[in-house]
Amino acid sequence: MTRVLHRLAEHDLESAFEFYRQTGSDKVALRLLAEFERAVELLESNPGLGTPTSANRRSYPLKKFPYSLIYKPVEAGVRILVVRHHRQEPGYGGDRS
Repeated sequence: MTRVLHRLAEHDLESAFEFYRQTGSDKVALRLLAEFERAVELLESNPGLGTPTSANRRSYPLKKFPYSLIYKPVEAGVRILVVRHHRQEPGYGGDRS
């Protein structure tokens, strides 16, 4: 299985990493990346795991961080469209494909 990370989802992840690095510590920021990797690997193995949202999208929450991955199962794996903070508007990143 493979993963594809939308360029704006990559930006979402970088922003979250920088937030935790600046307001917490490098250790906390690295834990965020490790949790992201764990979740993506799980979704690669089980693309139907997340909660269905709309337009063939699914949502999967990260553990211990207030973020969810919005993704689409694709033939070869998963396409991560959004790394959305739980306090962002529900429609954030809805136009990404």
